[in-house]
Amino acid sequence: MRFRFLCLSLFFASALSAVASGLEVVRIWPEYRKAESFERISEYLSGEENTGGQLVLRSQKDKRDGYYFLVRVKNHAAAEQGCTWQVEVILPSSPTPQVFSLPTDLRAGGSVYQLGVTGTDWPGAEIVPVAWKLTLKAADGRELVTRQSFLWSK
Repeated sequence: MRFRFLCLSLFFASALSAVASGLEVVRIWPEYRKAESFERISEYLSGEENTGGQLVLRSQKDKRDGYYFLVRVKNHAAAEQGCTWQVEVILPSSPTPQVFSLPTDLRAGGSVYQLGVTGTDWPGAEIVPVAWKLTLKAADGRELVTRQSFLWSK
């Protein structure tokens, strides 16, 4: 339990807000989430997933179980179409990073993203990444912002 707290503290500390080219990452909160945690009453009535205004991006669109990075951003610049979040994770089983690309549009103002490595892409609820790196790229390949865990740089 103490190790898990230390890991979360390091993840949180690495995600303190910083401004880069008009885009501010306010917070990153990594955690494993079960499919049930996304269910809302309105889903039972409509049959459609209600994301509560968050932008939920998954490596396997039809699978909800997985490891998520809740990323809160403030975009002080104009909106951008055709962006991609690149999620890189190093798992305890291998030092080679796994890379996932999650297409999205960047809104002007504030946004909350749930970036999920889901389904068979994530090995299980008990697994915590050794290190991670998140990069938002524009449609032309420009890096808009990147954040990484403390251990990614080691």
